[in-house]
Amino acid sequence: MAVKIRLARRGRKKLALYDVVVADARSPRDGKFIEKIGTYNPATNPASIILDDSKAFSWLMKGAQPTETVKAMLSHHGVMLKKHLQIGVIKGAITQEQADGKLAEWVKEKEAKVQSKLDNLSKGKQDVAKARKAAETKVREARAEAIRKKAIVAAAAPVVEAQPEAAAEGAAPAEA
Repeated sequence: MAVKIRLARRGRKKLALYDVVVADARSPRDGKFIEKIGTYNPATNPASIILDDSKAFSWLMKGAQPTETVKAMLSHHGVMLKKHLQIGVIKGAITQEQADGKLAEWVKEKEAKVQSKLDNLSKGKQDVAKARKAAETKVREARAEAIRKKAIVAAAAPVVEAQPEAAAEGAAPAEA
């Protein structure tokens, strides 16, 4: 029986969510599975991956084959590196302490990269919000200026109209 670690789709139309499952290779995509080891949501930025690393590592060491997408997710979480290092320990190439040290160093660097990306995304959102607010302020000020000009023109118009009437009234008694 060939065992695969793969994605099983759930969620609604055009809003897919996936479960990371361990299943028999012969079972259908959304069908029977052996164990659920995590979830994957590609709709978020960055895509959110919740994975039980110890279960995934255990299944990989037992011989389960991940699909390409799941392999990328496992690499992102460091499970594939952990497997690689553990095989080196089994063969005697490195000690368990060295493998744990390398894995810890890699995890630390990876967390820094992910945090950097999250910071850049939030900074980008803040910059867009500031630019939008500045544009709205500019439009509001332009509208206020137009209203002020209309008020000035409206205030000057009655004075202009009153002067011709006074001149007409002054001309009428002179003629009479």
